[in-house]
Order: sequence, then C-alpha cells, then structure tokens
Amino acid sequence: MSHHLVVRVVSKMLIPFIILFALYVQLHGDFGPGGGFQAGVIFASAFVLYALVFGLDAARKVLPDGVLRVCIALGVLIFGGTGVLGLFLGGNFLDYSVLSHVPAHGQHYGIFAIEFGVGLTVAAAMATIFFMFAGRGANLDEMEE
Repeated sequence: MSHHLVVRVVSKMLIPFIILFALYVQLHGDFGPGGGFQAGVIFASAFVLYALVFGLDAARKVLPDGVLRVCIALGVLIFGGTGVLGLFLGGNFLDYSVLSHVPAHGQHYGIFAIEFGVGLTVAAAMATIFFMFAGRGANLDEMEE
C-alpha cells in the first residue's frame, strides 16, 4: 500500500479529525444526541482506517492487543463501579443523584462516567473485532502461499 501516497497523506490528515469528532460526540453525549456507543464506534473507525491504509501490523503496534483487553475491562469496571458507588452512597444501582451533594451535579457526574465507560468498552471491542477478522484473513492468505 506504500505506493498509494495520496490515500496515505489524506488518511494521516483525516484520522486526527475523526478522533476529535469522537471526543466531541463523547463529551456532548450527556447534553444531546450521541454518547458513549456512538463515540466508541467513531473512535474505533479511526483505527480501522489506519489499519486499512498502513497495514494490520502497523495498527497492532499503535493499538496492541493487551491495551485493547485492558480498555474493554476498564470500561466495564467504570460502568459497573459507577452503579456500585451509588449503592455504597445510599442510593440505588445507577442512581447518580447520590454522587454529589447537589443531585443535579451527581446526575451529570454519573452520566459522564457511564458514557465514558461505554465509549471505552465499545471502542476497544470494535477495534478488537476488526483486528480478529482482519487477522483471520491475513492468516488464510499466508497459508495459501
């Protein structure tokens, strides 16, 4: 793919904007449309584009499997931990009002934490799914040669 100079240059210019848009969707998710799931998919699409243009091995160096596993688990722990924290503070599971002395602030903190956990898990899971399917095809091509 090294001979496709225009695709490589445009991708290098586009990937930061894709990540920036994912961050916008993530941070704007508690005020309007969007949120963790959408931001996670957009964020993962930046790495899918990187892998398609620069190769699967280069993408795995940027985003190793160990990091993906940690991000999947960390996102689930953030989600579940936010709910359990509400229980420890005297509320119900995923009751965000008890997270602050002002219930409205607690709602904001809780939604932000939940959306961040979902976004982190979805981004890592989508990248993992892509790497698994893309790696499977690469192994089949190597077997045929």
